[in-house]
Amino acid sequence: QLQLVESGGGLVQPGGSLRLSCAASGCTLDRYAIGWFRQAPGKERGGVSYISSSGVVTTYADSVKGRFTISRDNAKNTVYLQMNSLKPDDTAIYYCAASQRIAGLRIGAYDYWGQGTQVTVSS
Repeated sequence: QLQLVESGGGLVQPGGSLRLSCAASGCTLDRYAIGWFRQAPGKERGGVSYISSSGVVTTYADSVKGRFTISRDNAKNTVYLQMNSLKPDDTAIYYCAASQRIAGLRIGAYDYWGQGTQVTVSS
């Protein structure tokens, strides 16, 4: 059974950076596409970024294009989300999820979810 654990969240000032990690156990990650999602208080969970199992295809939500970069290291069974130029609107709980389908940012296409990591952008 695949298990995912996010880490790297925290409190950062506007304009700052954070790198989130999504570490997998129980299964090798190279068979799974990975998505990053986020949920702010009072809002629905939405897609942030996606990377295919091979790492060749990446997708970003319009709100994070040019600021966030998704990458993966299958040898380390880990996917990363580098977040730069952070804004208060990026404040949310960030989740990673895994799918064996071509999932993109469709929440319903993901079968495995981590517990989330809090990102707070505030001065």
